[in-house]
Amino acid sequence: MKLPLEISFEGLARSEAIEAAVTKQADKLDRYYGELMRCQVRIVSDDKHKHQGKSFAVRIDLTFPGHEIVSNRESDEDVYVALRDAFDATARQLEDAVRKMRGNVKTHAAPQP
Repeated sequence: MKLPLEISFEGLARSEAIEAAVTKQADKLDRYYGELMRCQVRIVSDDKHKHQGKSFAVRIDLTFPGHEIVSNRESDEDVYVALRDAFDATARQLEDAVRKMRGNVKTHAAPQP
């Protein structure tokens, strides 16, 4: 990654264990496609639904030449599950974008009249 990984916490204290988990997941993305320029991860603790316990939402902004991927729909009561799901969604989007850039997209034949 060209720029350092940016991790921000909202509504919860900074944790070295969570930062280590984020770094490990971001390294996997960087190994898949080495041209990544920037990765911002925002972890938000949402206290709106107190009867269910705390909910953690994860937003990932990933930038590489000509593209930007945003994953912001992943949330769970366990911060590590939310992180895993967010990075899995981001990895799928990255794979699709890289496949299109390399021209490895399946094409269908035009229908015959």
